[in-house]
Amino acid sequence: MKTARERFALYAVTDRVRARSSGELLAQVAAAIRGGAGIVQLREKELPFGEFLREAEEFVALCRSLGALSIINDNVEIARLTGADGVHVGQEDMAAARARELLGPGRLIGVSAHTVEEARAAYEMGADYLGTGAAFVTGTKADAKPIERGTIRAITSAVPIPVVAIGGITAANLPELRSLGLAGAAVASAIFASDDPGAAARALLPICQSL
Repeated sequence: MKTARERFALYAVTDRVRARSSGELLAQVAAAIRGGAGIVQLREKELPFGEFLREAEEFVALCRSLGALSIINDNVEIARLTGADGVHVGQEDMAAARARELLGPGRLIGVSAHTVEEARAAYEMGADYLGTGAAFVTGTKADAKPIERGTIRAITSAVPIPVVAIGGITAANLPELRSLGLAGAAVASAIFASDDPGAAARALLPICQSL
């Protein structure tokens, strides 16, 4: 599934740091979309399958109603059952080629890539876009180490698909990622840990669009 590059400018990734329930999380998602997020990824590492499925069904419907694309983190089965627009997988998760087999040609397949070799392999297996990072030190993934700017530039130059930076991104440090060939930025805490996710997204959007 090919998607306009502009959609990737502000890619929101959910983080439950402030949400005490699925309802609160979905309210944050709605605010992020209204603030300019064109794509939202639902990231749930702790929920049991049934609860994740119910939340994902509401998430997909919400994104669709507000005109954003819905991505499920890691769980291809949840993406398939909910009709989400796509799935994002890491290097330790299901291979992009297998995800494509299960979801078919009409869904987005995103892959995390930290090296040029991983980026090329993901593209050759059918990935539609890549997430690369960590761009900065991040509290969302404690084991994620920042990668060099030269590596990011090499990755964006190596593949013809959109690449978004992820990891520790804020409105303050985002300008450091300009001129690296990125399609946008994937942002978690800077939106979902904010008192006002909508305002946070609106502040981030023009910077993302200037990358």
